[in-house]
Amino acid sequence: MREVEVSEITKEIAELCQEANFELGEDVINAFKDGLENDESPTAKAILEQLLENAKIAREDRVPMCQDTGFTVIFVELGQEVKLVGGDLEEAINEGVRQGYKEGYLRKSIVSHPLKRENTGDNTPAVIHTKIVPGDKIKITVAPKGGGSENMSEVRMMKPADGVEGVKDFVIERVKESGPNPCPPIVVGVGIGGTFEKCAYLAKKALLRPIGDESPHEDIAQLEKELLEEVNKLGIGPQGLGGRTTVLDVNVEIYGAHIASLPVAVNINCHAARHKETII
Repeated sequence: MREVEVSEITKEIAELCQEANFELGEDVINAFKDGLENDESPTAKAILEQLLENAKIAREDRVPMCQDTGFTVIFVELGQEVKLVGGDLEEAINEGVRQGYKEGYLRKSIVSHPLKRENTGDNTPAVIHTKIVPGDKIKITVAPKGGGSENMSEVRMMKPADGVEGVKDFVIERVKESGPNPCPPIVVGVGIGGTFEKCAYLAKKALLRPIGDESPHEDIAQLEKELLEEVNKLGIGPQGLGGRTTVLDVNVEIYGAHIASLPVAVNINCHAARHKETII
């Protein structure tokens, strides 16, 4: 067994919270550039230029790329040969969020009670997804999720008879109805299969895939291509002001399903498609 002090996890998460908010991934930057080159709308081009400049300023000046610094969603892949010492994993993660949001002067957006709405003042609690995996390493991914795009997400318990066409109609409808609200150009995560909560998890996890990274399943990769083409025909464009660059990518994750159900979730991410990871 390999021992890991939970204080090390706290330190890494504090850094990742800041890096994720300051440094937009190169895959997203390149997608902006592709849109700038291919979009025919002058307004869309102007907005994409501004988004590129915004990302540059955020990276160089170490300031958030968006004022909404998100609900801190954390994915942990914990090696089964790791022994955590020195404290509780969940508390260590939340302490990392506290430190990272304080040190980085990041906006605290989380309330302790969803109805009483009192701000916790430190952006905790985080949403934590933990998976036990083989090995003696810990992989941590921090993905701050903005409220505007999260509000545009939806789970639908479809009938198996709805099939792939029903899934496509649902995704396109969800993007169309979202319009400018999630701050396009967006990334669309789709989860198909599992149960009510599993498909939502799959859709969220799909947002972690690099832009341009196709599904390993041939039929799902084809579905991703078709959806990307169709949603960009909607003409919503950057910030909802028109153009063909509405969606940067559509990522679909699948899981086994019950014979009587076809759960589908759509989780939308804004143009600040932020996530950073490390391995301990």
